[in-house]
Amino acid sequence: MMSLKETDPAALSSLSCCPRSRVKRAAKRASYERAEAYALIDRLKTAHVGFVEEGEPRIIPLTAWRLGDDLYLHSLSGGRLCKQLESGAQLCISFAVTEEWVMSKSAYHHSANYSSLVLFGKAQRVLNDVAFDEAFKAIINQLSPGRWDQVRAPSANERKATALFRVPIEEGAFKSRTGGPNEEPEDMALPVWHGTQAV
Repeated sequence: MMSLKETDPAALSSLSCCPRSRVKRAAKRASYERAEAYALIDRLKTAHVGFVEEGEPRIIPLTAWRLGDDLYLHSLSGGRLCKQLESGAQLCISFAVTEEWVMSKSAYHHSANYSSLVLFGKAQRVLNDVAFDEAFKAIINQLSPGRWDQVRAPSANERKATALFRVPIEEGAFKSRTGGPNEEPEDMALPVWHGTQAV
């Protein structure tokens, strides 16, 4: 099976990183490779979009998908979220999935095997009709190959009601955990099962 790097030229370069995006805790689990980040985006297609509104934090779960080196989000045109995205404010966008529970012989060492991604960027509204269609064609065909050619294209009213935003994928970090539990030597004799458990 070919890797994402072999099939998607956009995945060849690394994500940029600065103090806010560099992983500090368990840094050995971090990666700044686009291939791993893109694979998680393409798999999940659900993001949590964080921003500050009127001095207070907000996090909204949204469908998010990738086309090349760009992430796409959409909202109701003219709505509160649309106005926030259109403002050009800094966004923090995260993806995460728990793969397994990690069961230890001690309460302290219970954990999870997971994949996660945190991105930073600013949204740009897509106003061109061709680019609008290409972005929605991408997500619909990702859900079911060839489906865009089978369904009705957006009408003028639907285009007017929908605000599409592009976020260039530039800065962020991927992080994951795999493997079994960490155990203290003195706990190994405890008659308690340990290992990984499906979610």
